[in-house]
Amino acid sequence: MTGLSEKLVREISARKNEPEWMLKLRLSCLEIFRTLKDPTFGPDLSGLELNKILMYVPPESNLKTRWEDVPSNILETFEELGIPESERAGLAGVEAQYDSEVVYHRLQEEAKKQGVIYCTIENAILEYPDLIRKYFLNLVKPEEHKFLALHGAVFSGGSFVYVPEGVDVEIPLQAYFRFNAPAAGQFEHTVIVLEKNARLHFIEGCSAPKYNQANLHAGCVEIYVGEGAKMRYSTVENWSRNMYNLNTKRATVAKGGRMEWVSGSFGSKVSMLYPSTILAGEGATADFLGVSMAASDQDLDTGAKMIHLAKNTSSKVVSKSIAKSGGNSTFRTDIVISEQAENSKAYASCDSLILDSRSSSKAVPALDVKNGSSDAGHEATVGRISKSVLEYLMARGLSEDEATSLVVAGYVDQVSKELPFEYAVEMNNLVALEMEGGL
Repeated sequence: MTGLSEKLVREISARKNEPEWMLKLRLSCLEIFRTLKDPTFGPDLSGLELNKILMYVPPESNLKTRWEDVPSNILETFEELGIPESERAGLAGVEAQYDSEVVYHRLQEEAKKQGVIYCTIENAILEYPDLIRKYFLNLVKPEEHKFLALHGAVFSGGSFVYVPEGVDVEIPLQAYFRFNAPAAGQFEHTVIVLEKNARLHFIEGCSAPKYNQANLHAGCVEIYVGEGAKMRYSTVENWSRNMYNLNTKRATVAKGGRMEWVSGSFGSKVSMLYPSTILAGEGATADFLGVSMAASDQDLDTGAKMIHLAKNTSSKVVSKSIAKSGGNSTFRTDIVISEQAENSKAYASCDSLILDSRSSSKAVPALDVKNGSSDAGHEATVGRISKSVLEYLMARGLSEDEATSLVVAGYVDQVSKELPFEYAVEMNNLVALEMEGGL
C-alpha cells in the first residue's frame, strides 16, 4: 500500500474493524494533511518521498500471547534483540510490534488484578471506546504539523495503558518496535493514563535494519499524569541510517504530579523529536534527560519543551550530544512560563562534545517568561576532549581510540545510569559500536 489516499485510509480502518467515529477521525486527518507543508525549520526532508512510502505493511501473524506461537522468522528477530530475556527479567508486561502491527502482547496477572489495562491501541478502540475517545489525539492535534496529520490518517499499532488511582506498577511495562520492511512507514500510537497517585515506568525500544530506500517513523505518544501521580518514560532508539524519525511525544501533568523523560537517540538519517510537557496543575514537575549521537550522514535535531501553566511548577532539561565523522547535532530547548505560573522555576543545560573538525553541534534555546516571580535559566557548552586527558589515559596503556571511547562513556553516564540495567547496557554498547564505526 504505497502512497496516501482515501482508499488506503478506509482499507486500514476496515481491516481493523474500527467504529465509524474512528474512520471519520482518520479521514479528517487526511484532509488536514493535504493542507500542510513540510516544517520550515530543522533538517532537510527533501529525500523523503511520501508517494514511495508503504503506509501500511500487513501483518505476517495474528496477535499472540505466547512467545512460542510467534512465527519463527519474527521470533528469531526479537530473540536477537533480547525481548524474551527482558520478559524473563520480570517486566510487568511486554508488547512487540513488527512493522505495522503488534504481534505479541502479554500482561502479568498481578498487574491485571490491580486493575491495570495494557493492550494494543486497536483492542482499546474496540473494548474501551469511552476512554479512547476521551484521550486519543486530544493532547496533540493533527493541525500542529504535517507528519502528525499523516499519523492520524494511517496510524497502526501501539499501546494503551491505564493505571487506576493509587496503583503503583512496581516493575516496568515495555514496548518494542521493530521496523523490518524497506521503503515503509511505521505509525504506532501510544496513550498512557495515570489516575491520581498512580505510579508507572514505561520503556520503549526501537530498531530497524539498513535499506537503500528511505523509511519513515512518525509515531505519537500521549501521556496523561494525574494529580500526585508519577510517570517515567524511557526510550532507546537505534534506527538505521535510512530512517526519517519524525515522532511526536507529549505529556500533561496535573497538580503535584511528576513526569520524567529519559531518552537515548542513536541511528536514523534525520531525527526531529521534541518531547514536550505541559505543567497544568499547581506544583507539577518535569525532568528531561537525554543523549544523542550523530555520525556520518546524520542530522539529529532533538530537544525538549516545557510549558508552565500553573503556580509553583518546576522543570529541568539536561541534554548531552556527541558529533563525530561529519555528523550534525542540534538541541532545541523551548521553555514557556505563563502569566498564571507564578513562582515557577525552569532550568536547561545542553552539553555538546565534538570529536572532529568535520562535525557540528548547535544549541537553540528559547525562554519565554511572562511573570516577574518566576526564574528560568539556560546554559550550553560545546567542546572537544582535552588532549591532556587523552595523554593521561594513553600513558596508562590505552590506545587513543580506547581513551576517547572511555571519555565518551563517562560523558553519557548521567543518562545511562537512569535507565533500567538491560537498556543501560544496550545504550553503552551502542555508544561503543558507534565509536568503533560499526553502528
